Amino acid sequence: MLRRLLLISNSTNHGQGYLDHVLSEIDDFLGPVRRLVFVPFALRDRAGYGATVRDRLAAIGLQTTILTADEAGKRTLREAEAVFIGGGNTFRLLKTLEETDLLPILRERALAGMPFLGASAGANVAAPTIRTTNDMPIVEPASFAALGLVPFQINPHYLDPVPGSTHMGETREERLREFLEENDVPVVGLREGVWLRVEGDRATLGGASGARIFRRGRDPEERRAGDSLDDLL
Repeated sequence: MLRRLLLISNSTNHGQGYLDHVLSEIDDFLGPVRRLVFVPFALRDRAGYGATVRDRLAAIGLQTTILTADEAGKRTLREAEAVFIGGGNTFRLLKTLEETDLLPILRERALAGMPFLGASAGANVAAPTIRTTNDMPIVEPASFAALGLVPFQINPHYLDPVPGSTHMGETREERLREFLEENDVPVVGLREGVWLRVEGDRATLGGASGARIFRRGRDPEERRAGDSLDDLL
């Protein structure tokens, strides 16, 4: 498989600017590719979102085109050298990709080797479904089925249980265990400041705080920066 993916848990780390923690990784991942198409559909203000991303990526010499949700957008996507899907609301993102028939084009191009970057909601849609997103369903897509660029689910912004907390709601771990009661597919919980880089059939964890792997019938497993996740592919 030719896929090249950079799946990022979060766009902004506490105390840092937009993409600061991952900008050098993006630069290395893209290599000689200097033109990128940005998908802004997870936020309502697409123009403002696009401008933010264009300005930030210009710092590493990237020229950014903002994808539009129309026929011109399809042509843009078919000719894209690389694609970056930004964070926001995953349900809104997927619904827009479905309604504009951009989802199958994205899947085809990414599986054929076009560099694909996704942050937060953009990482969610790289999974088989968006069932492990943290977002509220502010809109209703036709299906939860996503791009399926990897065979496991992703949970960005993964939060560990806080010892001694008096909060009586479900922890993130409890929610993911509930998911596994109904779905027999691994889930990768990406903590803040973490990304997963996939090159064909090789996957490597990057960033500072590691990830937590959930599988049905097994205790959660820790993976640290530099660790391989090839076993999940």
